[in-house]
Amino acid sequence: MLVGERMSAPVITVAPKTTVSDALMLFREKRIRRAPVIDHHRLVGIVAERDLLFASPSPITSLSVWELNYLLSKLTVDEVMTHEVITVAEDTPIEEAARIMADKRVGGLPVMRGHDVVGIITETDLFKILLELMSVREHGVRVTALLDDRPGMLARLSTAVFQANGNFISFGQFDKEDGARLITFKISGLTLDQVKATIAPVVKQVFDIREV
Repeated sequence: MLVGERMSAPVITVAPKTTVSDALMLFREKRIRRAPVIDHHRLVGIVAERDLLFASPSPITSLSVWELNYLLSKLTVDEVMTHEVITVAEDTPIEEAARIMADKRVGGLPVMRGHDVVGIITETDLFKILLELMSVREHGVRVTALLDDRPGMLARLSTAVFQANGNFISFGQFDKEDGARLITFKISGLTLDQVKATIAPVVKQVFDIREV
């Protein structure tokens, strides 16, 4: 899965000289939390809702409420935006975009096609993908277990489920330690007790099993 397949497009953008108050109104109207800042078709920054909410002129200690409101009304996006923008291309694997967001601690990445912004990929998009990967809206038996990290173990597990007439509807591998991997999967076509009996000879340890 590539970023271009799951990005939000067309992307909502703001201009550098948009006032903070106007940008906030746009964010609330469109229900977004961040937007690329575009100046003459060129990406010059990115602004998040928190940047707008925490924006304030400095110093403010000696200002009257009228002076403060006046200065706030003149404050523009280019004064509060992030200038160094981390971007990705449309053909970036979705997991690479997720890694960048986690490593850089950012909530969204503008998606580029050459020098043009063609979309944005955000935490919300990744959460939706996680829901799909884990088949959250499908009924089944969900298992979290430890599986030996040796060649053929996944094949043994899938063969056991197949022979019991079960069907994997989601599967994920997570942390690896002490020669084993933490796995989470969901199976349909079998009862809770049938799943327990089917996987017992294969997995090293079951941490959680439930019908969902």
